[in-house]
Amino acid sequence: MARIIVFMVFILFSCKKEEAIEPMPPTAYQGTLKISYNQTDVDVVIDKPAVAEADVLILFHGTVLYDSLIIQAAQNILERTKELTERKDIMFVSVAYPGENMLLGDNIKHAEAALLWVKNKASETLKIKVKKIFLLGHSQGGYLVTRLNTMHETNGVIANAPGPLNLVYRCQLEENGQIPSGSACTKIRQVYGTTTNNPVAYMDRSLLSFSSGFLSDILFVQGLKDTPIQMYSWPVFKKNVSECSDCKEVQILEIPGGEHASLFSAPDAKTTFNLFINSR
Repeated sequence: MARIIVFMVFILFSCKKEEAIEPMPPTAYQGTLKISYNQTDVDVVIDKPAVAEADVLILFHGTVLYDSLIIQAAQNILERTKELTERKDIMFVSVAYPGENMLLGDNIKHAEAALLWVKNKASETLKIKVKKIFLLGHSQGGYLVTRLNTMHETNGVIANAPGPLNLVYRCQLEENGQIPSGSACTKIRQVYGTTTNNPVAYMDRSLLSFSSGFLSDILFVQGLKDTPIQMYSWPVFKKNVSECSDCKEVQILEIPGGEHASLFSAPDAKTTFNLFINSR
């Protein structure tokens, strides 16, 4: 009888032990993390839903003058994209990439580090299974995601008003006094000289030099009432990507009367954006 009692106690103890190690249900998370990949550090703002697995939208904000403002810029594009997105099961990773103390385009290594971190480390760090990965960028963020699409494959890329498209044209206007000087052109000129003396250095950093070799489907959204500098080079860029022979599918949505941030304000852009991420 004593042996039976001991055996029953052992069974009860084992059952309680199994109950104690049941996995916890998924939890939501909102916050800022400093991540690192390939010895490159970058801050990201994360909004994770309470699900066990999720598609991910990696977001890239537009240009800000000072790096003290990039966390707020990352938060802003995250909130605007959440309003744009119909689905509630997506995780957002918004990248606070720097730019104040470097030449335009050099921050591609920070953008790449964020993408590779999501691909290879986010699941373990955030306790969630990462499924599909999409990139979305606005303005200079659109420039970065377009360049990333020539470097790494994802499930899809969305670029709103990507630029600068043509730094030779833009910086030459500054040199001639036709528009006020800006930090991007000033920093390039300090290193490489003027557009007249070294136009190749400017074109190498222009998005027109990255209009082929797209590894993933990409959607470009462009408001046709954007700035004159953007619209001067947009027809050439549009022609280049439309005729690309070594690109995955390229979609272009032009918004008549649309301004610089048309992706976030035009109903047609919202519909097209959601169809794009839901069909891949």
